[in-house]
Amino acid sequence: MKKLRHLLEYCASLFGLFLLDRISPSTAEHLAIKMADLWYCFNSLRRQIACDNIRRSGITPSDSEVNRIARESFRHLAVLVVESLKSGNVFDENNWREKVEIDIHPETMEILKEPGRGVILVSGHFGNWEVAAQLLSYIKPVTGITRDMDNPYTDKLMKERKPRNRFQLTPKHDAGVDRLLSVLKNGEILALMIDQHAMGRGMAINFFGMPASTHTSPALLHLVTRAPLCFGYCIRKGPMSYKFKAIAPIIHKPTGNRENDVRVILEMLTIELENAIRQNPEQYLWAHRRWKIKPPSANQV
Repeated sequence: MKKLRHLLEYCASLFGLFLLDRISPSTAEHLAIKMADLWYCFNSLRRQIACDNIRRSGITPSDSEVNRIARESFRHLAVLVVESLKSGNVFDENNWREKVEIDIHPETMEILKEPGRGVILVSGHFGNWEVAAQLLSYIKPVTGITRDMDNPYTDKLMKERKPRNRFQLTPKHDAGVDRLLSVLKNGEILALMIDQHAMGRGMAINFFGMPASTHTSPALLHLVTRAPLCFGYCIRKGPMSYKFKAIAPIIHKPTGNRENDVRVILEMLTIELENAIRQNPEQYLWAHRRWKIKPPSANQV
């Protein structure tokens, strides 16, 4: 039964991509929003997670605003998916700068343009992270880390479809230290997400004032390789219209206390992500279980 379900999902995905390639971006956006509204209505678990996370963040005290942001976040994710899949038909090497507003710190731009110099680019599930990687690959090759989908047929289909230009994806289970180091050694951009729950492998870093298990890989790679560390994101301004922003590179000199160095770097990156989210909270993936660390009880404080 499981294999049959996977095959049916695969056929549905093929049909969906067939239709997506034949409709305009505006029509695709309209359909994506309708589907997102249905998802928001019927998926009570994810809706509740999103609303709870928004309340925890302290972005707004208003329940009506919480619900509005949560609904818009669902819509944004749906539009993100269809626009990411259609981006190959919209952007090319000659026109992408005309369609995207670029706000990259001059020092970061110099590093990105420098041949043979690896860069660690950190972002979060904010804006359109897949379009960001595709656009950056016009400047320097980009390698991102992806989690395998439960359906192996659909997983293969999406992995064949998503890469664009010089953007490639590496499955999470293949993203060992050697693979990450080789990307930087080859002078490419290694794109890493900082806002996924890292379970016991992470370090507890405050995210909107509450501890969240955070992956240490970006900080450790920076300390070991001395590759520049940058934070960037790509917000959506309208249909197939974006603004890519990247701050000045972070270059942290090791102090001899590696744990403290890692914490300082992760805190800087997390603060940048928080600031970006506050400006456009509707474009963040609030339905993700970010806070899984239990707060200390009263007798532990």
